[in-house]
Amino acid sequence: MAGRTVVPVLGRWGLSPHADLVYRTLALLGAQTSAMLARDLDIDGGRLAEAMDELTAAGAARLTCRGRERWWSAVDPDRVGVLVRQRRGPVAVTEGYRRHLAAVAGLHLERIDPRSVRRLPSRETARARIAVLTAAERREHLAINTEEQISAEAAAVAGPQDRELVTRGVRLRAISLPPRAGRPRETVPDGAEYREATDLPLKLMVFDRHTALFPADPARFDAGAVELTDPDAVAHLTQLFHRIWRTARDPFHQEVPPIELTAREQAILALLTDGYSEEAAGAELGLSRRTVVYTLRALMDRLGVQNRFQLALVLGAARAVPLPGVPAGAGPMHEES
Repeated sequence: MAGRTVVPVLGRWGLSPHADLVYRTLALLGAQTSAMLARDLDIDGGRLAEAMDELTAAGAARLTCRGRERWWSAVDPDRVGVLVRQRRGPVAVTEGYRRHLAAVAGLHLERIDPRSVRRLPSRETARARIAVLTAAERREHLAINTEEQISAEAAAVAGPQDRELVTRGVRLRAISLPPRAGRPRETVPDGAEYREATDLPLKLMVFDRHTALFPADPARFDAGAVELTDPDAVAHLTQLFHRIWRTARDPFHQEVPPIELTAREQAILALLTDGYSEEAAGAELGLSRRTVVYTLRALMDRLGVQNRFQLALVLGAARAVPLPGVPAGAGPMHEES
């Protein structure tokens, strides 16, 4: 029949029967809410949510809000046919893809409590989550950008968030690829720290060292992201960031920059030099012992040292505020829980 809509069978391309059924319903009947789909198709809420995640990741469904209601609609069947064929087609495993897989493999996600891993199924949901996490940050934001060109859309979203972080006093550090000829350098807000490096392993954000986000698929950012809150996994990614940071190039300084201490770092180090304990230094400055430990740990990460003995050597060589001597075998600090 002329004008008849031909709906592709998504099961042929690896999607689940529930995802295929939901897509067919949306394509033939038009936009539906989750409640309408669950009722009409007799699918429980959990399976329906999984189906919608599949469709969103495949680019086959889109979500719109009408007041307080969330409506799902099908992407044009002709467009979906192209998308799902690309999804199952051979993917060239680039060097960047290999580095991403190696970095993720080092996290041993199979050993992590499932409650500490969350899949954000689309670019939109990832951006919304990033906005929430950024608004809650109080100490430090770390970012690795692997894109050769930051899109105008992405810059428009990230720029205001970065400036707002700096305004709140959050330490913002970003590492990006060096610009190619003809490509402008990233716009870095005043107060942020920025370096460049090649062979970046993965696109990454770490929020206050308690949450990390990276792309679910490094070749398709529209496939969403993975959110981690497992302490060991987040610590692993934080250490990865600082290893890269130590060898990355600061494009705004041709020479090695001097060690610059914040007012808090200077105050803490001065008291420790005078023989104060961490707890006593915190009490003197109106800080908790946990904050003192966190500040020193962040300073050690920034300078690439593992313990206070190494920190004293680095600060002494730079003629910065020294720390009292500690045994050479002193181990790395661990923040109190």
